[in-house]
Amino acid sequence: MKLSVVAFPSKKLQDLANTYRKRYDSHYSKITPYITLKEAFEVDESQIESVSNTIKSITNKYGPLKIHASKVSSFFPTTNVIYFKIELTDQLQNIHDDLYKEINIDEPKHVFIPHITIGRDLTETEHDDIYPQLRMIGIDEKEEIDRIHLIYQLEDGSWTTYETYKLTGEL
Repeated sequence: MKLSVVAFPSKKLQDLANTYRKRYDSHYSKITPYITLKEAFEVDESQIESVSNTIKSITNKYGPLKIHASKVSSFFPTTNVIYFKIELTDQLQNIHDDLYKEINIDEPKHVFIPHITIGRDLTETEHDDIYPQLRMIGIDEKEEIDRIHLIYQLEDGSWTTYETYKLTGEL
């Protein structure tokens, strides 16, 4: 079973991201806009309860996430992905690190760059055309997210929530 841990931003920020995603993101219909806290990983169904309990213990340590979507950026030239950059805070980094340390299933494949994808699977020409326009429009949204989600992938490639965890701690 393929799982991931994500934070969903407010409806307002999701709607803003979706104005671009419906045109530029091939995964638009598979999942709502999200911030990845732990990249997708494989588990046996027998491990899900243990993973869930681990996430619950982590969310008991941390309070709501304060996020700031500060600009439109890109992973070019590595990939032609365009995204809303979420400013990295100690809290986001610590949650990310704890998820990898406590759910000891794999190592991060990439450096942790919190973001909300708004465009993917673009050709280089599409990227070069769209990215400068989106950068000029920009973004400056601040909000608080009080829960994170364990999600799993369905057979059709879409993702759905397995369990939601409220961030109730002090850190």
